[in-house]
Amino acid sequence: MTSERQHPRDRGINRVPAHRQPSKPPWSVLELRVPNDRSRESLISFVECVLVELTHADVGAEYRSSNVWGVKRTQYIAADPTGQRFRKCHYDERLGWHEQTMSRQDVREELLNRLAWPAPLATNQSHSHPAEEPDTFQVKQTWKLRTGSQTGER
Repeated sequence: MTSERQHPRDRGINRVPAHRQPSKPPWSVLELRVPNDRSRESLISFVECVLVELTHADVGAEYRSSNVWGVKRTQYIAADPTGQRFRKCHYDERLGWHEQTMSRQDVREELLNRLAWPAPLATNQSHSHPAEEPDTFQVKQTWKLRTGSQTGER
C-alpha cells in the first residue's frame, strides 16, 4: 500500500538553514537609556527579562549615570542560583563602593522606578550643571562589571 503523504525530508525540504547567522545571546539586547518613552507595561516586561537573564546566565546589570562629580554605577548580580537574592554594588566616585544583598522583589521595584524616571539621575542632584547625556542601563557579562573587590576601570 503506497501512501500519498510524504515525509518533509522526502520532498527536498531542508529544516536546517543552509547559512546560519552567529546568534547573539538573549541578554545582549537588554539595554535602555533613561529617560525613555516606554510604557509601564513595557518596562515591567523588560525588567522581568533582565531578572531572568541575571538568574540563568553569567551576567549582571549596570545602571550608569554621569554628572559633574563623576560616574555613579549601580550593579545587580544574582547572589543565589534560585534568583531570589541579588547583590547590589553601588559606586560613587566620591564615596567608593557599597554592597548589599537585596530580594528579587526589591530589585524589581528599584529597577522599575529607576528606568521610569522622566530625567537622568544627575538632573535630580543639586548642582549647577545639568546632565547632558542620558543615564544608561545595560546587561553585561559579569567579568565586564567592576565590583568593589576589583581595582581598575573596565
